[in-house]
Amino acid sequence: MTELLRHAEEIYGAAIRRALPDAAVKEALKAFRPGPGRTLLVSVGKAAWRMAAAALEAVDADGGLVVTKYGHSQGPLPGLEILEAGHPVADAASFTAAERALALVRGLGEEDSVLFLLSGGGSALFESSDLPQEEFQEINRRLLACGADIQEVNRIRKRLSNVKGGRFGAACAPARVFSVVLSDVLGDRLDMIASGPAAVDASTLEETLAVVEKYHLELSPKAHGLLERSLPPALPHVESCICGSVSQLCRTAAEVCRELGYEVRILTDRAEGEARETGEALAQALLRERKAGRPLALILGGETVVKLTGGGKGGRNQELALAAAPILAGTEGTALFSVGSDGTDGPTDAAGGYVDGGTRDRLRALGIEIPAVLAENDSYHALEKIGGLIVTGPTGTNVNDLSVGLYWPPDMP
Repeated sequence: MTELLRHAEEIYGAAIRRALPDAAVKEALKAFRPGPGRTLLVSVGKAAWRMAAAALEAVDADGGLVVTKYGHSQGPLPGLEILEAGHPVADAASFTAAERALALVRGLGEEDSVLFLLSGGGSALFESSDLPQEEFQEINRRLLACGADIQEVNRIRKRLSNVKGGRFGAACAPARVFSVVLSDVLGDRLDMIASGPAAVDASTLEETLAVVEKYHLELSPKAHGLLERSLPPALPHVESCICGSVSQLCRTAAEVCRELGYEVRILTDRAEGEARETGEALAQALLRERKAGRPLALILGGETVVKLTGGGKGGRNQELALAAAPILAGTEGTALFSVGSDGTDGPTDAAGGYVDGGTRDRLRALGIEIPAVLAENDSYHALEKIGGLIVTGPTGTNVNDLSVGLYWPPDMP
């Protein structure tokens, strides 16, 4: 193992561990004041199991539901039903999960409380719509493939949904709702995290229709009609708090880099745009700003997108890293990695990818050219062949992505 790879593993490992929601959820629940009636727990998202487990240590719940991604449950939790569902596109289990949640909160009174724990991934894992399931899924696939950013995708999702855009929060009324949210959305907008099931929508119909026009989405008359439905204008019975975000992830990565001896710059915690362009820009900045005798770490957090042009296998973090490799090619002491904090990058079992100054030539020796790989969106298989995949398994958290460029001068010990 090279020193740079060892450093990368220390950085992303510590950053993810410190982003786990256990302590943050318990701290947030100090403000939870349940009513004298029943207290139900509903936890939704990629971090749902871990958030629910932490909550049960602080709150006495009278039952509830945990909805998470396939493979992200870590076993039974007392008194809670656990369902796993599809991501990044809702599947039949996602629709079943939402119906179970709606049935659970139906008929609650003013003295009852709902503890709603929410993390990223909820947009797909927790769904109900008046559209046929197949039509709803196809609209989501087209949105994810066309390069729309997460806010654009969620503007469409929430208006087509019966549980997003505040509708699940409204369904809990008149019970009081206390929502603890682990943010995977830039700027921590409550109405955008998991498409805001318990948050008033801050976007407009005009903004939503602009997304349809921008990406030339062909929608049925029924879908158009659902887009124009009004969303709950107020949710006075709902209280929400953010318990973790990508800015914390970046700060932790910076602390570890400094401990390892790097000079550190956090470029942004709101990175967006196309993954390959972001990877190229980060690599160029690393080469531009490196100086002899001074280890350097450039950090960015956020959520990029992949515009599908091929039929390969990969995710935005793998594509971001691989796109940086040609720019780093031939340089000594340089490396770049990008990881999804939830441990799953796109529809793969990898969290992300790692490249260095020798990646391009190692791939060329195998007859693999990076531009062709990127055109096919097949970063997974290319990185797999040279040991460049980062595999963590499901982490139990979800606070966007972390990308780091590293320079360690070759003449330094």
